[in-house]
Amino acid sequence: MRNNRISLQDIASLAGVSKMTVSRYLREPKQVASETRLKIAEILDEMNYIPSRAPNIMLNAKSNSIGVLIPSFQNQVFSDILSGLEFITNQHGYQLLISEYNYSRENEEKQIINLLSYDIEGIVLCEKVHTLRAQSYLRSSKIPVIEIMDTLESQIDIEIGFDNKLAAYHMVNAMIQHGKKHIYYFGSRNDQRDNQRYLGYRAAMQESGLLARRISPNSISSFSLGAMMLKDVLAGAQKVDGIFCTNDDIAVGVLQECLRRGIRVPEQMSIAGFHGLDIGKTVTPVLASVITPRFEIGKKSAEVIIKKMDAANATRSVDLGFKIFTGETI
Repeated sequence: MRNNRISLQDIASLAGVSKMTVSRYLREPKQVASETRLKIAEILDEMNYIPSRAPNIMLNAKSNSIGVLIPSFQNQVFSDILSGLEFITNQHGYQLLISEYNYSRENEEKQIINLLSYDIEGIVLCEKVHTLRAQSYLRSSKIPVIEIMDTLESQIDIEIGFDNKLAAYHMVNAMIQHGKKHIYYFGSRNDQRDNQRYLGYRAAMQESGLLARRISPNSISSFSLGAMMLKDVLAGAQKVDGIFCTNDDIAVGVLQECLRRGIRVPEQMSIAGFHGLDIGKTVTPVLASVITPRFEIGKKSAEVIIKKMDAANATRSVDLGFKIFTGETI
């Protein structure tokens, strides 16, 4: 993947003015004639040009920086990815520029533009759904764009992750094979990955002739969210003997609520989570979960960017797989 970023000279040539005029416009637009100002502004917008914030001495050198956009610093899933990225970048003298966008596409767009202004060598994104403006800037940047955490078709460039739908399918099948028939799906944000996991759950249920039932409150996953959803289900008249959760924190919340109510796990209630977080290994009984390769995803993402693979040779999709851990809760 070659870095052919749009330069000041490119803008100047398209506008029919000198590079100095474009530079003056970027510093203080009022110093440029009105007609020229409008022409430069139009070309800058068309070309998705982002003025560099890197020190002037570095403008013609590599920044040795990789941008990373994280939905939430509080989510352990993403801290493991950062650890994997740093494992590689520290060996090669690269640094990470990390921004949080709190699950907001509009905030993500702003942070993407901000990171690109620092002449980063590549960028790692934790989701595949972006605003159209963000997609346009990413494509214009001419740097490696890594979209992680699943293996659906990449929106921009390269994807590194695992099959969320298949992982959910295998975990729910394990629950069914242990005799559970009334299994609910507990989701969180109704985002793309959440929906893929639900589709895997539903496929497993339907193959066995079982009814698929979903609760997804469009909220950030947490222990308390899991407990709340279980309370709602138990307050209804429907039978339930299993809960498959889109994240381990939800599953731990379900487990704690079961223990509080005296519901025996797994005899009366089967519980499975997703990601294999450390907390699931420390609770009693040990939580069943899909083990995802988050550290390896971070490592591979950094390796792809640092190696600067030519577009002709680049692998567009890297599937690092997953493991089913049945623990003691199914």
